[in-house]
Amino acid sequence: ATSSLDRFLMVWKLKAQCRAYKFVGHSEAVTSIQYSPDGQLLASASRDRTVRLWIPCIHGESSVLKGHIASVRSVSFSQDGHFLVSASNDKSIKIWSVRHPCLLFSLFQHTRWVCCAKFSPDGRLIASCSEDKSVKIWDTRNKTCIESLLDYEGFANFVDFNPSGTCIASAGSNHVVRLWDIRMNKLLHHYKVHRAGVNCVSFHPSGNYLITASDDGTLKILDVLEGRLIYTLHGHKGPVLSVAFSKKGEKFASGGADAQVLLWKTNFDSWDYKEVLEHHIRRTNLDDPPHLLDIYPRSPHLHGENVQSVEVNPTFVSNTQALDPPVIEISSSSSFSTLDYVSNEDAQNPPDSVLATSSKRKSENGSESAVHNVGKQTGISPSLGNTLEHIVEQLDVLTLTISILEQRLTLTEDKLKECLENQQKMLLEERQEA
Repeated sequence: ATSSLDRFLMVWKLKAQCRAYKFVGHSEAVTSIQYSPDGQLLASASRDRTVRLWIPCIHGESSVLKGHIASVRSVSFSQDGHFLVSASNDKSIKIWSVRHPCLLFSLFQHTRWVCCAKFSPDGRLIASCSEDKSVKIWDTRNKTCIESLLDYEGFANFVDFNPSGTCIASAGSNHVVRLWDIRMNKLLHHYKVHRAGVNCVSFHPSGNYLITASDDGTLKILDVLEGRLIYTLHGHKGPVLSVAFSKKGEKFASGGADAQVLLWKTNFDSWDYKEVLEHHIRRTNLDDPPHLLDIYPRSPHLHGENVQSVEVNPTFVSNTQALDPPVIEISSSSSFSTLDYVSNEDAQNPPDSVLATSSKRKSENGSESAVHNVGKQTGISPSLGNTLEHIVEQLDVLTLTISILEQRLTLTEDKLKECLENQQKMLLEERQEA
């Protein structure tokens, strides 16, 4: 599902030649959207100062939640789907009941517009960020702020918990992504990998990867365990406003100011190190170790702007932009009724929740489907299509292999540097004793 400045919600079916559904109800731009964990409800926030709960059915039934006195910037479900949290330009955070739609309580301590608010996975905490340059952690039981993380360089546009609920990531207007351990109130990583403000982040379900979207027009994939940038993705023609992994993490979608939604296929979990070596036996025969004089000191800050990473540019990959599907416009009715979903298949397999701000859909990946689609459109022979498919697969393996080798080289450099420092200390001690 996607939302946009055009005031509409769009529900897409990712299979080819399926209809799309446009939900009409908000009177101003829709700023945020999220499916409930069970896929039975859809929540949206809007500049018209309202939050709506939709049943994604052909009748367009929705319930309007009123309480904010300014634009609503963010909306998010709790993990059990019983509660909803919203953040607004009225400087407040509001928690709503989903089962019996009503306002439960409000949180006030931010002194400027609240950009985002999210529940922790266990529902006990809420993380919020504001233009007052603070990220706050709230206890939902006591309705109090238990921690305030300050950033004097800029404010956070977006905040979210990792899947285990032990860390939060904040996306900064000052081009920085920060990862905090909320158990120790400690800054774990400080990533300055973008050239403009960061609008959104999303954790992979494994918790090992973090993807970021920025005004510089790129997406960055960060390895949280290693604390480094591994991929830079190009594709949008302008600022990237939002990004989200699918529930299982095999895909992610990004939405941009270019009125496009790009659907990407992840591949960094598809191979492990042993499989790469089995497919590239020659790489197990290591070259002679480099001479010490050939090794240059590493940059002292791993997360600076000059970090080397793999750049993925869809202009070198088959373009498989989806044709605009037939759109069915659904006007909102005033209340919920029986569940009559857009199709029986949708009811059994509701779409993955994907945050994006656009009204078009674009699929960009080097997978098998991309090669076959291009073959059908341009008349490429099956043998050539299979060859292209094989080339794309090999490029994926080479990309991962380079990343692994880079990691090993980094460890080797660090060890050699440590050895040289120890050797220098020993020489100094011997000279002093002599």
